[in-house]
Amino acid sequence: MTAKTIAAPIPGTFYRRPSPDQPPFKAEGDMLAAGDVVGLIEVMKTFTPVAAETGGKLLRFLLEDEDAVMAGQPLYEIEV
Repeated sequence: MTAKTIAAPIPGTFYRRPSPDQPPFKAEGDMLAAGDVVGLIEVMKTFTPVAAETGGKLLRFLLEDEDAVMAGQPLYEIEV
């Protein structure tokens, strides 16, 4: 298996959960299917889902919940 790094498609604030009182979309070690939402990026009160491009195992997030992120910045690693 190979690790693949997934980058942010847009700049903004990265959220791992749909709202503060909800559990994270995915946790490290979870299996992902293509299209699974792993987080949200918020820009000016607009939330854009970050969906898995391919299936595999979520190895680790490369930033914390509510961190600022730039377009192209690595978000997470997946084992494909």
